[in-house]
Amino acid sequence: MGGSIAGCAFASAAARAGADEVVVLERTRGRLADRGLGLCIHDERAAELAATGALPGGIATHRLTRRRWVVREAGEPAGRVFWEQPFPFHSYHWGLLWQGLRQATPAAVAYRQGAVVTGVSGAGGRAEVRLAAGTAESFDLVVGADGYRSVVREAVCPESRPTYAGYVCWRGNFDARRLESLGDGGWPPESVTTVCFAGGSCVVYRIPGPDGPRVNWVLYATPPQAGRLPYDDPTSFPPGRVTEELTAHLGTLLDREFPPYWAGVIGLTEAEDTFVQPIYDLESARTTAGRLLLAGDAATVVRPHNTSGAAKALQDATAFEDAWRRAGTWDALLHAYRTARGAAGREMVALARRLGRGQVEQTPAWATMNHREAETWWQGQLGGATGIGGQPMTP
Repeated sequence: MGGSIAGCAFASAAARAGADEVVVLERTRGRLADRGLGLCIHDERAAELAATGALPGGIATHRLTRRRWVVREAGEPAGRVFWEQPFPFHSYHWGLLWQGLRQATPAAVAYRQGAVVTGVSGAGGRAEVRLAAGTAESFDLVVGADGYRSVVREAVCPESRPTYAGYVCWRGNFDARRLESLGDGGWPPESVTTVCFAGGSCVVYRIPGPDGPRVNWVLYATPPQAGRLPYDDPTSFPPGRVTEELTAHLGTLLDREFPPYWAGVIGLTEAEDTFVQPIYDLESARTTAGRLLLAGDAATVVRPHNTSGAAKALQDATAFEDAWRRAGTWDALLHAYRTARGAAGREMVALARRLGRGQVEQTPAWATMNHREAETWWQGQLGGATGIGGQPMTP
């Protein structure tokens, strides 16, 4: 269930492992590739995933090497860089990544769009899927790759629901050629910039696009009058539906907190390319039940600070394929998958919570920090983790 990144990856994994029949049920009818969001995958995770076949070759990427942390400072149009760290990632355009995964899905896989699932059950040695059209279909196994509002998770562990973290992110992207109107801001193409301010931060980097490089940005902060907006129920405000209140607050943050150059960069984004995403956490109490299995965001919702979402979904698919090849029964497959991915998901959620506290909820006095103090602060956020971007998979 679900035909985006996790769904395509799991369908390909099952087909490679020898499944007789694989069906993908995707609720949307339009082109998923039209989603223009940016994302990053750590170079080491990408190499591991390419070696297993989970990450196909030939997908457009943009190389990133350094991350610069800046604060607003008088007389410095682009702000003051108070810290710089290695950032061994490649950025992707969501739509182009999905397109590459979709094209790599074996032809034997039945990919059905417009298939809205209203419920599932997985008891009695089979799994049943109920469709909005009024029909029901039976399978040996149902993989819930249907995102943070997962219907499959409702059947596996209905007590596990996304929890609002108390803040949102504004997201946007635009054609990188528009940067020419701002002049040279001293921004190397391989650099990620994090603009820091009291109560929030904003990450800006380049991504590939269908028509050339684009600029992608994600700004985290507490929204105005949060109680008026329906954040307790998982939701988002897509392009064209961002409220006037949220739009005005973004403008206030740019005017009050950003160095002029970076405020100008964000200001190049068209309204139709800007949306708001409330931030949620989720740790599923279980990742399997009967003949049902959870994957990607259906299993764990990790705040984006960890830069691990796409890698985690592809790692889930890799673990699933490995479990399939080793197991002799469905029960053994499900047990092996639970063992491989349960703890990894919980650890990523915990790390992203620490990053969210440090970069939004309880921000430090960034303006007075030097390099050494910033490094100490960063290690405190990691809390013993080796870094962001997800963990290596256990061989």
